[in-house]
Amino acid sequence: MSDTPRAPRRTKKAAAVVVAASPEAVQSGAIEPGSIQPGFNFESPVDIVCGVDEAGRGPLAGPVVAAAVILNPKRRIRGLDDSKVLSAKKREELYDKIVERSLAYCVASASVEEIDTLNILHATMLAMRRAVEGLSIVPTLAKIDGNRCPTLSIRSEAIVSGDALVPCISAASILAKVTRDRMLLQLHQDFPLYGFDAHAGYGTPQHLSALREHGPCLHHRRSFAPVREAHLRLGLQGAVPASAVVIMSSQQGGAAFDEASFDLDQPPF
Repeated sequence: MSDTPRAPRRTKKAAAVVVAASPEAVQSGAIEPGSIQPGFNFESPVDIVCGVDEAGRGPLAGPVVAAAVILNPKRRIRGLDDSKVLSAKKREELYDKIVERSLAYCVASASVEEIDTLNILHATMLAMRRAVEGLSIVPTLAKIDGNRCPTLSIRSEAIVSGDALVPCISAASILAKVTRDRMLLQLHQDFPLYGFDAHAGYGTPQHLSALREHGPCLHHRRSFAPVREAHLRLGLQGAVPASAVVIMSSQQGGAAFDEASFDLDQPPF
């Protein structure tokens, strides 16, 4: 028998991993420093990152629009922020810069028909996926504004308030917002009774009053309660608009939104 002393047996530790702990807990010995896992880092230096955001989840009419943007680090755009805190004039200025300076961008949508069929959440995820898949450069990581991600073939990260924190998401927010506002201005030309130029389809008193008086048009979302109620009250029937997919992208020559390229009654392709 060997007289060599045995090494002390290692006790088996639990498989749990501590994600965060206070310095006091570490110093007291309650938690071992090696058991603390730092915050996840979704990026690597070689990642091609696109920001993704949407516009138009809450309105009673019109499609939901999403944009994906890959910024060019060599062509910085100052003033990027959540589109909701920017003036309309500032959004328009930044829109032009984003289209001009980005490495790639794509704006896509899900139609009223898809919103009513899938529900607004799933239609939003669909529009986001179309925007990412429409980019002329394939990203390796998508940063999504909000608390959930669409199903993508690449890695994705949801960032709450990302449109105010992450420049590429801010850029996507601006493209989506400006594009949808322009679409509702176009819609106003065909349906001036509803005041789409003033409220972009949101349920303002003016819009609700028009719904009660005139009933919904074919671009109203019948799955939304005020529209459904107006529709049932008047017993209206009618066709729903066709699906809209990609509105514009840098593959199409980088041109700004062209009303002739998007017909709310017909698919773009």
